[in-house]
Amino acid sequence: MKIAPIDIAHKSFKKKAFGFDQEEVMEFLRAVADEMEDVIRERNALKEQMREKELSILEYKERDKTLRDTIVTAQRMSEKVREDAETEARLILNDANQKADIIVKDARDSLKAVYQEITDIKRAKIQFESHLKALVNTHLKILEQGNSISPKLDFVENKSSTTTSTRPTDRKASAPISPVST
Repeated sequence: MKIAPIDIAHKSFKKKAFGFDQEEVMEFLRAVADEMEDVIRERNALKEQMREKELSILEYKERDKTLRDTIVTAQRMSEKVREDAETEARLILNDANQKADIIVKDARDSLKAVYQEITDIKRAKIQFESHLKALVNTHLKILEQGNSISPKLDFVENKSSTTTSTRPTDRKASAPISPVST
């Protein structure tokens, strides 16, 4: 059974002969009731403080959980950013390597083409020199043959004037040879 301070303050007792001083008992009951009211107020204040502290603890726990979640999220994001950066770096490196390979291949192909062109030019030079030598030799032979079969011109000196006379056959021989058409 719960007793409230008001119950203590208004409690009445039966009277008996040679009993306690009723005034003294009532005064004591009032003091006990007042003390009990103070205890109840203090208890209620402590309960309120405890409730506030529990709310603060819950709030701190919630903040702690939020901070932990934030830290975990930040770590995950950091890891993802790092992984993405590594992936992007690998892709950039692979792309750069591919481009470098293409550039090197193109340079080699160009060098090969230049070497081939140099070889072709050397071959053409050799052929040209060979054809030129053959042409010069042919012309020299023609000139040599022409000198051996060309008629000799006789120069006759007259005392009064110098004239060149050619024999009629010599004129034909000295005339240019026209090509024979067939």
